[in-house]
Amino acid sequence: MKMYEVRTAKRPMLLNFVLICATLILLSNPCCVGAKWYHRPNIVLILTDDLDIAIGGMTPLNKTRKLIGDAGMSFANAFVASPLCCPSRASILTGKYPHNHHVINNTLEGNCSSVAWQKTQEPKTFPALLQAYAGYQTFFAGKYLNQYGNPDAGGVEHVPLGWDYWVGLDRNSKYYNYSLSVNGKLRRHGGNYSQDYLTDVLANMSLDFLQYKSNYRPFFMMVSTPAPHAPWTPAPQYQDRFKDIKAPRDPNFNVHGKDKHWLIRQAKTPMTNSSIHFLDDTFRKRWRTLLSVDDLVEKIVNRLEVRGELENTYVIFTSDNGYHTGQFSLPLDKRQLYEFDIRVPLLVRGPNIKPNQTCGLAVQNVDLGPTILDIAGYNVNKTSMDGMSFLPVLDGSVNSSMWRTDFLVEYEGEGSNVSDPACPLLGPGVSECFPDCVCEDSFNNTYACVRTIAPSANLQYCEFDDNEVFVEVYNITADRYQLSNLAKTIDQEVLEKMNHRLMMLQSCSGQACRTPGVYDTRYRFDPSLMFSSNRLRHHLK
Repeated sequence: MKMYEVRTAKRPMLLNFVLICATLILLSNPCCVGAKWYHRPNIVLILTDDLDIAIGGMTPLNKTRKLIGDAGMSFANAFVASPLCCPSRASILTGKYPHNHHVINNTLEGNCSSVAWQKTQEPKTFPALLQAYAGYQTFFAGKYLNQYGNPDAGGVEHVPLGWDYWVGLDRNSKYYNYSLSVNGKLRRHGGNYSQDYLTDVLANMSLDFLQYKSNYRPFFMMVSTPAPHAPWTPAPQYQDRFKDIKAPRDPNFNVHGKDKHWLIRQAKTPMTNSSIHFLDDTFRKRWRTLLSVDDLVEKIVNRLEVRGELENTYVIFTSDNGYHTGQFSLPLDKRQLYEFDIRVPLLVRGPNIKPNQTCGLAVQNVDLGPTILDIAGYNVNKTSMDGMSFLPVLDGSVNSSMWRTDFLVEYEGEGSNVSDPACPLLGPGVSECFPDCVCEDSFNNTYACVRTIAPSANLQYCEFDDNEVFVEVYNITADRYQLSNLAKTIDQEVLEKMNHRLMMLQSCSGQACRTPGVYDTRYRFDPSLMFSSNRLRHHLK
């Protein structure tokens, strides 16, 4: 059933006649349909699931790089606020850091699509503002938040505020045998490729929306693909691609993180042959699933071009977090503070964006909402968003010396109250454990980082909320693969300033999250505010 049929199939005949007459009047007089909205740009956001950039995730996406990146701007320093699906997606939707939207993990108890989230945060998301105040017609298709569809939080009948057309995946990413909420009505899909392969279903529904939407209101379309998330099921025509490809053997591959947090130190090095074989196979499968995403991007961009709408449409391509396959001997996952998990691709094309640009300024997924609202003409200062609009970066009007030099990354670790059967020796408190007793997460894998990107510094400073108050510091310029933790050798004054800055960011809200960083000339260091500096000095003795 096409998207327009979902909404019109049961209308009485008289109502259909009235709608046809009204449509004909509007077609002949488009000024009647909100003239102030008529020429505003359209916006398309394509969000992938677990797509890295640090270990080659963009390599198979040739069409995407050509149609979006080469036609506009690619960001070399795009990051997430938290390297896990639900907290990161909540940051995209709200423009807030996790400590302000309160989604801490992928569980209902962690506020992922909970009733509390629906009541307190969904009314303030950027799609809700676009629909209510900027006159946009809105369309969503794909994975929303990991617990969406949970019967304890409204089930698939719940349609989040802000969406005119809603096609939401029930729970987490799948490729076959899943359920969708189509405007609040359950629709089940099976295992037939031509009818059910989710990436293709999302592409077709997106094309239907473009075909049957109103031509006299701007639109916002968000397409959220399952790829390249587990279970990594490729389309049949791509299942034999990349047979000779292996996960990249970068300097941090299969090495022991001897100076890192205990969770990294517990990983077995060298990895077993079976572990390496498994992660190489997974790496290939991830790339195969991305070929269908590449097709989706091509279909949407081509349809926009055929309809004459491409030149007035911003197309944004990104991911909710990065990924690792063997770095520091961790087999497969995200959740860690390192570049491979917190960096994501970000490509944007649209009006007034010159082609073939690469931008080195630091942007974050909390900036997506403010940027999209800015494009739509909505005053971002009316919101409580922590991020900032990078529209001035896109159109070249920004003064780069006044751009942010740092930002916050935060994560709250998950663990089990009982020992993992795969890893009994580590006891309770760990999770995401592999058969060879390597665990990817724990309760005390809870950290906050200041990531600095400035002309004079490219640093990462992180503190863990554990018994040690463990600290990790990296000079990314000299140590791209984060092999050497400098916490015990770096200048004490730098540590104190970074600790001070971290405390500021962890308690920030709204505009306070955009104040000058340590390597900004406007930064002012006030040691009296360092309520945690004593514990830091104690740790570093």
